[in-house]
Amino acid sequence: MNATIEGFLLGVIAISSLIAALFFFVYWKRSRDALFLAFCVAFTMEGFNHVSLLGVAHPNQASRWYYFVRLLAFLIILAGIMKKNYGRG
Repeated sequence: MNATIEGFLLGVIAISSLIAALFFFVYWKRSRDALFLAFCVAFTMEGFNHVSLLGVAHPNQASRWYYFVRLLAFLIILAGIMKKNYGRG
């Protein structure tokens, strides 16, 4: 795939993740529900993770740190779900 197209698509994915994080931040600010905060943090991490790939020569061959950040984001979402379902209420 062309490097220009790859960069454009990574930018679209990154800005979409950051916009989703902004929406979840607004929902968290209104409701103070920890699940919205977990989604906000996870989408922010994903957005900046995709931005970090823009500086890599071959973004298709990401290092293990890219996947570690992604795993951490999913674990934050899982922790938010667990807190919502099993936390004190």
